[in-house]
Amino acid sequence: MKMSLKDRLAILSDAAKYDASCASSGGGRRDSAATGGLGSTTGMGICHAYAPDGRCISLLKILLTNFCIYDCAYCINRSSSNVARARFTPEEVVWLTLEFYRRNYIEGLFLSSGIIRSPDHTMAELVRVARELRLTHGFRGYIHLKTIPDAAPELIAEAGLFADRLSINVELPTERGLAELAPEKRPREIRQAMGDIRSRIEEGAEPTLRTRKRRRFAPAGQSTQMIVGACETSDAEILGTAGGLYDAYGLRRVYYSAFSPIPEASRRLPPVRPPLEREHRLYQADWLFRFYGFAPGEITAGRPDGMLDLEIDPKLAWALANRRLFPVDVNRAPREMLLRVPGFGVKTVGAILSARRHRRLGLDDLRRLRVSLPKVKPFITARGWTPLRLIDREDLRALVAPPAQLALL
Repeated sequence: MKMSLKDRLAILSDAAKYDASCASSGGGRRDSAATGGLGSTTGMGICHAYAPDGRCISLLKILLTNFCIYDCAYCINRSSSNVARARFTPEEVVWLTLEFYRRNYIEGLFLSSGIIRSPDHTMAELVRVARELRLTHGFRGYIHLKTIPDAAPELIAEAGLFADRLSINVELPTERGLAELAPEKRPREIRQAMGDIRSRIEEGAEPTLRTRKRRRFAPAGQSTQMIVGACETSDAEILGTAGGLYDAYGLRRVYYSAFSPIPEASRRLPPVRPPLEREHRLYQADWLFRFYGFAPGEITAGRPDGMLDLEIDPKLAWALANRRLFPVDVNRAPREMLLRVPGFGVKTVGAILSARRHRRLGLDDLRRLRVSLPKVKPFITARGWTPLRLIDREDLRALVAPPAQLALL
């Protein structure tokens, strides 16, 4: 029986919810007012809205199809799964994107797909959507394409000409996990495809000798996603993999998605999902080594099991495990050490460095910077303030930890 467009949209938008790597930060400026066409990534008519965890909430996020020839144990769309199946044609995705944009529902498109027929066929369909939007309809909104690592390099190269961001999911943090739960996925090919995308992005960022202009290729970079809790992998291993991916492939983001139990699941999978606090702590730890100078390994070094503390944020946990390095003098300490003080953010540290050039700072100055004094006082010295033996108290964790909250649902 042929499904209506509305029914297929319900199935394929729901199937896309498991992909967390959906954000439009970093897109280049393309203003339709100056060049003609439809939509833009910035300017009048476009207002990027983000959820608290950074995900963009203004994209049409769908799968081209949830049919798939692969049988990855953790995926609800695996070939052996007994779920309702649906498929769009490329023309239907183009039409939906334009109509949703005209109604001011979205600012762009996030498009992924199950693998149908072959990786090359699927990738060609995804590229066709982006090409039609850009060239035929002059669409200048944001486009994020999920690329197929096994596809021909020339197809991925063409995708980068039309998409703002490309992403290839590594799926699981370790090769042993991938071999156990998704043996059809080949880690070497995934990383080779990510390396090719990085090379093309870097080439596009360099001005050409003839035109002195940069060649546009995925200007918002590339991202990836790891499923957390589908296999027995410690947070130390997850963060180590993420750090390696950032270094090797220049990723804009690594997304962490807590495993969600699926119907008729394999016995190799855990029967319950991991606590969502774990996903939250991984994002916080990711932020620490991206912007605060932490090495991935030292964030989890305080616990023998390599897991993050779910009750307190990773920065506070690190500080409590390294009390010998505190207190820090806010008027003399280098930027690198100030960034490690619980309660100090990047902007706060910048303001402290600027202000202390002109005067010695006290707690009243930090209060004006909207610093949480109860959280930072045990870890700093300032004009008129010394924590004395506060840093050595056995109950320090109870003093500085936030009050207990209900578990994330």
